[in-house]
This record gives sequence, structure tokens and C-alpha cells, in this order.
Amino acid sequence: MGKGNKNTLRSVRIACELLETLQQVGGAGITELANETNYSKSTIHRQMSTLLEQEYIIKKGTSYQLSLRYLDISHHVSGQIENYDVIKKEVKTLAKETGEVAQFATEEHGRIVYLYKSKGEQGVETSSHIGTREYLHSTSLGKSILSQMSQDRVNEILARRGLPKKTKNTITTREALFNELEEIRERGFAFDREENVMGLHCVAAPVIEDGIMLGAVSLSGPSSRIKGDRYETELPEIVTRTANIIQLNSKFS
Repeated sequence: MGKGNKNTLRSVRIACELLETLQQVGGAGITELANETNYSKSTIHRQMSTLLEQEYIIKKGTSYQLSLRYLDISHHVSGQIENYDVIKKEVKTLAKETGEVAQFATEEHGRIVYLYKSKGEQGVETSSHIGTREYLHSTSLGKSILSQMSQDRVNEILARRGLPKKTKNTITTREALFNELEEIRERGFAFDREENVMGLHCVAAPVIEDGIMLGAVSLSGPSSRIKGDRYETELPEIVTRTANIIQLNSKFS
């Protein structure tokens, strides 16, 4: 059950948590939602009735699911993203050139949010998709973004999100994280050495211009194939070049 503060509405917080639960499980009835969230069945029933009335969910038999309304919301949100056409074009080019999975993400509420993803011919499917939210400290995208933030801002994010261990390789101490962020600033790109998903290597570079952070671009692939000079030198050069191209062709408001 989520915690709020005195300036938030509990009913809205419950509704958001229930919607997130429906997204995670793909559909559920009142009993399953009660087991997943620990809210009472009567509370959940009132919430579901309201969300159903407002067309944010649908009901099939005794199971509730997210409605197609979110497709319209998603389309609207993507239209608000600055330089989205530039991002799509360059991420597609990056995936085609390398044959791997290329992605672009930005930071929101102390997490990375994937804005676009393209899969090359050799690309191995990953669990991320457009809209996926992940921790910053365990991904190359996130660490490259963190490297461009002030220490105070990084500390704010860590206070809120912590340093949860995703794999045995995940950075879980502030000292180690800040040391790596300094190295990333010096070289201009970040690695994810199986820190978010075992068996997956990633490299990312930030896209920033005149102090404005647009996000970061990355390449991902199996650690069995992405290794050696290709991982340490070749792909970082290509990713950094793509980040520079996005930067040069972007219009910042």
C-alpha cells in the first residue's frame, strides 16, 4: 500500500495504484486486486466503478482491464516530446548500423523512461519498451544522465529511489556510484556490465546542450557477443556520435 503526505488525496493515490496493478498483471478481479494491493474489496469496488464510469478501464466478466483510452493518451504524450522525430530517426539508424537494440530514454521523477526503441537484425529482444520506467543507477542510460546532474540532485534521487540491487553486479553504494559518475563525465559515456539484467551489456551517451538535458541514447546486446574492443571502444564511439547528431539536430525551447 502506497504512502502519501498531507497534501495528497488518498482516493486518487489508490486509483493510481490500482491502475498500475492492472498494467502489471494485465487484468484482474476484485479479489486479486485486494490481494495485490492490500486494500479492502469495498474500497476497490468503489474505485473500479468510478474508473469504469470514466472509461479508464473496461470489464470483461469479473475481470477489469485498462481501456483503449490510453492509446489516445500515449499518442498525445509522444506529441509533447521535444525532438521526437529526430530521436526516432537517429535511434533507427543506430540500430540498423550496429544490428543491435538501440534505445533513447530521459529522466522523470527520478527514473529513466524509455521514449523510443529500435531493434537491429541481430538484436536480442529485451523487456524494455516505450514507456518502461527503470532505476537510474543500474542502467547505462540512467548513469549517463546522472553524470550530468549536480551532486545535490543525484542525492535527492537516491533518497527517493535508493540503490536497489538488480543483479550481483549492480552498484549499491553511494561512494561507488559517485566514483563511476566521475569516470563517465571524463570519458563521455556509460557502461552497464550486466548491472540491470544478467547476460546483457549496454553502453550509453548523454544528449545535453547548453545545460539542457534531453536524455541519453544506448545500445544493448548479449554479453556473450558484445565484449572486448567492440564493447569497450567501437560501440561507445558509435553511440557517442549518435548522441552528438541528436544534439546538433535538436531544437531546445
